[in-house]
Amino acid sequence: MDTKLKGDIAEQAAVFHALKRGWGVLKPIGDRLPYDLVFDVSGVLIKIQVKYAWFDTPSGNYVVDNRRTKTNRRLMLREAYKQSDFDFALAYIENLDLFYVFPVDIFIGYGSEIHLVEAEKRQRKPRSTNYRDAWKLILQKVLQYEADAQSPISGEEAVVSEIAPFGVPTNEIFL
Repeated sequence: MDTKLKGDIAEQAAVFHALKRGWGVLKPIGDRLPYDLVFDVSGVLIKIQVKYAWFDTPSGNYVVDNRRTKTNRRLMLREAYKQSDFDFALAYIENLDLFYVFPVDIFIGYGSEIHLVEAEKRQRKPRSTNYRDAWKLILQKVLQYEADAQSPISGEEAVVSEIAPFGVPTNEIFL
């Protein structure tokens, strides 16, 4: 099974899990964006990056690469994600039908790989355990958005700027 097929399996599993929770799911056209899906949770749009975890036999752990991979016919380029690229990364372990739900800041805070430990006999739990099946983190983010949207803004905080087409401030348009 090639990596594109594994990615498709993980994305479809994410769609299935989101739909079971009653969330809407949007899929961008193409794969040029830094996220794979958008969940519509109570009207709040959450950008999702989906990763397929593979089993690493020497370590006995599942592993996810937390870098963006761009490929063409001859070259594979990897680059770090940015905080603004997505809201959550979902790391999928297929044979367990299990997701790790990482907020973007946690996901990009790891090195180039995240090891997901599913072995029961460990003295100390790895920090990734906090994100095992943690769908509640997405709901908490939605509640945070809703609370922020309802908080009043004082006159000093409200800044009105005139925006021209394409999001360019009018004072930056040269005729």
